[in-house]
Amino acid sequence: MNRQILAILLGLTGVVIFGATLPMTRLAVAEIDPYAATAGRALVAGVLASATVLVMRRPFPRGHLGDFALIALFITLGWPVLTAVAMTTVPAAHGGVVTGLLPLATAMAGAALNRERPSVVFWLCAVLGSVIVVAFALRDGGGRLQWGDILLLGAVASAATGYAISGRMAGKMPGWEVISWTLVIALPFSVAAVAMTWSRIDWSASAAAWAGFGYTAVFSQFVGFFFWNAALAMGGVARIGQLMLFITFVTIVLSAAILGETIDAETWLAALLVVAVVAIGQRSRVGRS
Repeated sequence: MNRQILAILLGLTGVVIFGATLPMTRLAVAEIDPYAATAGRALVAGVLASATVLVMRRPFPRGHLGDFALIALFITLGWPVLTAVAMTTVPAAHGGVVTGLLPLATAMAGAALNRERPSVVFWLCAVLGSVIVVAFALRDGGGRLQWGDILLLGAVASAATGYAISGRMAGKMPGWEVISWTLVIALPFSVAAVAMTWSRIDWSASAAAWAGFGYTAVFSQFVGFFFWNAALAMGGVARIGQLMLFITFVTIVLSAAILGETIDAETWLAALLVVAVVAIGQRSRVGRS
């Protein structure tokens, strides 16, 4: 299989897995404290990652501790906390459209950190998609950004930076190993965070809430990165990052299916326009210095 096609397929698999994150997070934080849920998902994922590197007998990456610490900060802490709190204030479908800004942010981070050189057409597509997303957010907020939008924008910046560093590291070791060591290095902090939020956990939460928590811990925090990091390494951060525009459509569909949220015509139109833009952006050139 053509290497670029394989990278796109791996990236789309990751997008589908991540696309369920906001609906599942909203399902969880409806009954579980968002900070406790974030700490718990990091702990569960960290235990799974520790078992994985032990079984695979991978040597500890002493020379890359700084990179893994940054990835942990942005992906294990920043994105989960900000999206969990945001999901207590705005619908998951709305959040799915706002997080459509991830491709532009990821391309910017990739250009800055990994010396990628997207073409003018690529940037125009990224900016156009972002304009559509911002216009949608302003429409839902009555002409202004809501508090949930501010949190989601912070989450986008955090995830984009983490993705760019992860993509660089995935060029040096397998994608599954990058996320595994990230979670292992963050594990002591995850344990401390769980201890601090233990009293805030509602153990009587419904099975649906715990299912949402379980999904975010196993798939959103861990398994999804197996595919995503491999795609970033093969296809480049900027180009593969553009696939994140599809997460808008995935999240909207799953928000309706899982949460029963009503999706109006404007939301569908915004999602379809974003998908059209990413299709054009995927055909543009992205060079590497």
